[in-house]
Amino acid sequence: MSNSSASNDPLDFTRNLWGKMGFSLPGMVTPTFDVDELEKRLVDLKAVEGWLKMNLSMLQLTIQTLEMQCSTLNAVRQISNIKPDQVVAASLPFAKSPKAPDAKDSTVDPLQSAMWPWALMQQLQTQMQQQMQEAMEKQNSSSAKPNT
Repeated sequence: MSNSSASNDPLDFTRNLWGKMGFSLPGMVTPTFDVDELEKRLVDLKAVEGWLKMNLSMLQLTIQTLEMQCSTLNAVRQISNIKPDQVVAASLPFAKSPKAPDAKDSTVDPLQSAMWPWALMQQLQTQMQQQMQEAMEKQNSSSAKPNT
């Protein structure tokens, strides 16, 4: 039995393997006791930590901004679905008092211009109801006439 130092070293195979790949095993596994090297690593890690904190704060700010935009858009969507009460609309500072139908005014009431979809739906509903009533009256009048 030969007792050589290379055969007794359990990390000899690993050192040879890592050494051929270009990595130094002692620097990776065992900590260095060089103060300058430790300070350099500490400065590098603190720089990375600061960069990550800055990115995290920017990400949080972006998320908060998007949440505010989403809530604002939802509020605008809900407001646009509400039919304004005429009494409340008349008390608004930009609302105009109703004028005679033949009076022409070049300025547009912002409340009316914002409610054109509602007015269009109301007009279509009224027309559909009138057509249904006319069709029902025609059907009733044709069934009420005696066949001769």
